[in-house]
Amino acid sequence: MALWFNKHLNKLMYTSGALIIIGLIFMFAGLPVIRDVTFVLATLIGIGPIIQRAWSALTVKSFSIELLITIAVAGALFIQEYTEGAIVTFLFLFGAFLEKRTLAKTRSSIQSLLDMAPDTARVIREGDIVEIDIDEVEVGDTVIVQPGGKIPVDGTIIKGKAQINESAISGESVLQNKTLEDEVFSGSIIDSGYIELEAVKVGEDTTFSKIIELVEEASERKSGTEKFLNRFAQYYTPGIVVLAILVAAITQNIHLAITFLVIACPGALIIGAPVAYVAGIGNSAKKGVLVKGGETIDQFAKIDTVIFDKTGTLTEGRPSVTSVAVYNGMDEDELLALSASLEQVSEHHLGRTIIKEADDRKLDDRFKVENAEAIKARGVSGVIEGDKYYIGNKKLIDEQNINVSDGILEDYISEQKEGRTAMFITKNDEVIGLISIMDRIKEDALEAVRTLRDKGAKKLVMLTGDNRYAAEKVANILGLDEFHAELLPDEKMAYIEEEQAAKRKVMMVGDGINDAPALALSDVGVAIGHGGTDIAMETADVVLMSEKLSKLAIGYTMSKSTFNVMLQNTAIALLTVVLLLLGVVYGYIHLASGMLIHQASVLAVIINAMRLMPMNRKDNEAEVAAKEATV
Repeated sequence: MALWFNKHLNKLMYTSGALIIIGLIFMFAGLPVIRDVTFVLATLIGIGPIIQRAWSALTVKSFSIELLITIAVAGALFIQEYTEGAIVTFLFLFGAFLEKRTLAKTRSSIQSLLDMAPDTARVIREGDIVEIDIDEVEVGDTVIVQPGGKIPVDGTIIKGKAQINESAISGESVLQNKTLEDEVFSGSIIDSGYIELEAVKVGEDTTFSKIIELVEEASERKSGTEKFLNRFAQYYTPGIVVLAILVAAITQNIHLAITFLVIACPGALIIGAPVAYVAGIGNSAKKGVLVKGGETIDQFAKIDTVIFDKTGTLTEGRPSVTSVAVYNGMDEDELLALSASLEQVSEHHLGRTIIKEADDRKLDDRFKVENAEAIKARGVSGVIEGDKYYIGNKKLIDEQNINVSDGILEDYISEQKEGRTAMFITKNDEVIGLISIMDRIKEDALEAVRTLRDKGAKKLVMLTGDNRYAAEKVANILGLDEFHAELLPDEKMAYIEEEQAAKRKVMMVGDGINDAPALALSDVGVAIGHGGTDIAMETADVVLMSEKLSKLAIGYTMSKSTFNVMLQNTAIALLTVVLLLLGVVYGYIHLASGMLIHQASVLAVIINAMRLMPMNRKDNEAEVAAKEATV
């Protein structure tokens, strides 16, 4: 029955409206009996969907707005106020129609994401190219994508090159040049070129599928405000019924009591918050910022302390070797090859940088390492041809009681002061080399930091495991309030706990891998997704689907705008109810006019929320300013 009413809602509304017009014609023609018949028919036709919704709510022990309307219309028929009964039901149907249309509009950002999802894929099967349903693609399949085609899976390019639009993933419309061994993501579109790729993630495991899943889940998650309003409605509705009975008993005016029932409906109050969150979350997702629900919006908007990781967050996360110093007469390439051999067991970005440098120099002759061990937040160790080697930071050298000569120490400090990270290489307790690595600050980091401060962030801090000199240089360039260097993961968490104990609302921004514990502990954890790592999506409250920090500024601004719209909608709804009740008391508002104003308030909060759908001008300014900073 619910499906039938929903399907034929428009027809019922049009029929009810037509009968009301006919009734008015007969009224002016002086035929009150026919007028009353048409108004009763209009009421009976219009009341069906209202009764159905009221009954559905009652079956789950919920007192809905529709229940108030049903009681009020029944009362209007009882006291033979046929005109107002017909108009109230029509206005409710008309309001439901407008609500449905405008709510669909607010969800258009989410729907546009769904529309980007590819339906089919062209794969090579048994030497032939065949087009199959997207759900039939398997990991390891060779997938072909031609110009203008959507990439159907996450994968690695094994043939060809192309310019690819990844706006469905990152929110950035700038074309990305992709070639052999580069990663590509489902939902991206080839602008020019041709590629063949090996499917790595298919179906629900693709990055794009996870984005859609997260956005849909976020739209369903209730914020604290929404939960409160839902609980409020459970007590408010029966309370209004009791008050209406008291009004009828005291005034002996049934018409006034029925009017009181209709006027007190909290429709705009109940719908005002959800529609704002849906619009805000959907639009943020289109811009490459995944916000996990209304509760996160609320927390995000209240943040006053922002804590950044350094590498991969404020810096590009793609460090390079700037120099190799040798102190034992060994050849530079030989020392680099030895270091790369040791770093094979490390997952740290600095270790991977050394390996990449050795690969770039085509140093294929690696050393056989025995008893290799990664030392957390320090470096690595291993045995090569019976000699014990370490490669790592100053803490590792100090803990191993390895002596560092004054000359080497001066070289180390000089490199650090230049903002480079210097790593010691030791052999049998003797320093034999220094490898210096540098990571550039992101081009949009400074503008993003300024935007966050302008939007209300009072304290901006950097926590890093890197050396003090490199951290100080980055902090000074970006104008941060504090920095703390050479920290272990548990020390970062301790700092966050101290800030929270001081009653600050803390946001942690990291890469979603090394900083997962800190992201989970903070009030809002923001992960820079690097194309959508699984750990980033699982751990963080907000995921930036781009490495650009301008996305953080946009997400922060959008959350504040969404929170403000939610507050505005709540104020509109409460003010409308108060003014209507005063109008009833003083005789200015009657049943039909009250219902019209009530529906207008519902429409007003929806339209107010629709302002969030296109990026607000200020949000665009934040994005443009960040881009201009890169020029």
